[in-house]
Amino acid sequence: MFEVEPVEKKQPRGRAAGVDKTFRAFDPRQVLLLPPSLDDWLPQDHLARFVADLVDEVLDLGPVLADYTEKRGYPPYDPRLMVRLLIYGYTTGIRSSRAIERRCADDVAFRFLAADQAPDFRSIARFRRRHLDALAGLFTQSLHLAQKLGMVKMGRVALDGTKVEANASKHKAMSYGRLISKEEQVEAEIAALEEKAGALLADAEATDAAEDQTFGVDGKELDLPAELDRREKRLARLQAARAQIEAEAADKARKHAEDKERRRQDRTGNSDEQAVSDAGEKAADKARPKPKAQANFTDPDSRIMKNSDGAYIQAYNAQAVVDEQHQVITAADVTANPSDALNYTTMLDQSAQNTGAHPRQALVDAGYCSETNLEAAKERQLACGTDTFMATGRLAHDEQVPPAPRGRIPANATLKERMARKLRTKPGRAAYSRRKAIVEPVFGQIMTCHNGRRLLLRGQDGARGEWRLLAACHNLRKIFRHIGTAGLAAAIG
Repeated sequence: MFEVEPVEKKQPRGRAAGVDKTFRAFDPRQVLLLPPSLDDWLPQDHLARFVADLVDEVLDLGPVLADYTEKRGYPPYDPRLMVRLLIYGYTTGIRSSRAIERRCADDVAFRFLAADQAPDFRSIARFRRRHLDALAGLFTQSLHLAQKLGMVKMGRVALDGTKVEANASKHKAMSYGRLISKEEQVEAEIAALEEKAGALLADAEATDAAEDQTFGVDGKELDLPAELDRREKRLARLQAARAQIEAEAADKARKHAEDKERRRQDRTGNSDEQAVSDAGEKAADKARPKPKAQANFTDPDSRIMKNSDGAYIQAYNAQAVVDEQHQVITAADVTANPSDALNYTTMLDQSAQNTGAHPRQALVDAGYCSETNLEAAKERQLACGTDTFMATGRLAHDEQVPPAPRGRIPANATLKERMARKLRTKPGRAAYSRRKAIVEPVFGQIMTCHNGRRLLLRGQDGARGEWRLLAACHNLRKIFRHIGTAGLAAAIG
C-alpha cells in the first residue's frame, strides 16, 4: 500500500551454523506484523469469540442500559465493550481493572473484544461498581442458558461454603476490648492537645509574638490543628467501629430471644407476636459484646475466619449450590458469619427459585448440621421431596463410615441419630460420597482459573456481587466447554 525503502537484513551475531541452514524469514522492521482485520487474529474456537457472541446475541443488558438516563456529558464507552472485557477477564482470572487496561494493549483476545479500544482502569472500575447489581444478575442469566442447553438436571445437588479473603488485612482489625481502651486514650490525647492549644493561644495574645514563635515548643514547631484533626478523625473511626460491634451484638441477642420465644409459644400452642417483639427488644437492651468481638477499619463487614488450612484470615463466607450433571452453580451468596449452619434453608430456597425446581437429593457436610436444619430437612422432604444427606460429624483422615446397625430404628431416636443412621446405610454412603466430587472442584476452579481466592470489592454487598459475577463466569466457562463457539449460535437460533 505504501512505498517503503528496502532495509538491509542483518545477520545474527555469534558463531555461524554448523551447516548451511536456511531459516524462516524474520524481519522485525517489516511494515505489517498482524492481519489488518481484528477478526483474523483469533482461532474460530477461541473463548473470546464465545464471549463476544454471548454479550452481543444472548445476554440481556437492559438493566445496564437503563441506568444511562442523562444525555449530557462526554459519551461513555459502549456497555457491550465493558461487559465483554469484564466477563472475559473474570473468566480467565484477569480481574484487576489495571490488569484489564494493560491487556487491552498487550493481549490479542482483549484487543479483539474491545475492538482495538483501550478503556483506562478508572473507567473499568467505575463501570463495575456502578453496574454491580446488573453484573451480578448475569449469574441467573448464565444459569438459565445452561438449563436451556440441558446442563442442569436438579437430580442431586451439593451445598458447601468456602472462606474467601476480603480486600482488607486482619491487622487492620481491633477487638471490642481494645477499642474501649484506645478510645479512652485518644480522648485523653485530644483533651491534652486542646489544653495545650488553649495555653499557647493565651500566651500568644499576652505576648503578641509571631505565630511561628507562639506554637513553638523548645524551638520545635508543632502543628496543633493538624494533630487535633488527625486524632479527632481517628476517634470517629474508633467510635464507629464500637457502635458496629454493639449493634451486631444487640441484633444477635434480639434474634436469639425472638426464636426462643417463638419456640416456647409453639410448645404451648400460643401465638403472640407482641410478646416475641418485646422479648427481642429486652434482650437487645441487655446485650453486651464479647471483649474479643472484632471490627475491621478497611472493610467493616468482613470478619476474621478460619479457613480450611487452619489459618485465620479476614474473609467472607461464600456459599454455593452446585448441580451434579455439569457442575453448574445454581445458587450463590456471601455472608459475614463464619458458620455454614445459617445458610442451609436460604441457599436451597434460592436454588429452587433460580431454577424453578427442587432437587431430589441435597448433600451437605457437617458444618450445616444443627437441630434447626435437621428439622428443616425433614419438613423439606415432606413439602417438596428433597431428600437431604447431612453429615452429623467429621471423619478423621481415611476413617471409614461404619455400616448401619440392623433392626428397626428406635422410636425415641433423635433427628441427629436418624440422620447418622441414614448416612451409614449403603444408599446413604453411595449418595454422600458424591458430595466432594460435585462441589469441591467448583471452588478449586474458581480459586485457580478465575483467580477468585481474594475479592476485590469491599462491603458485603460488593462481595456478594463479585462472588455472583465469579459464579456467572464459572457457569459460562462450563457452557463454552460443553458447546463451544459454534454450539452457541445453534442454541440461540
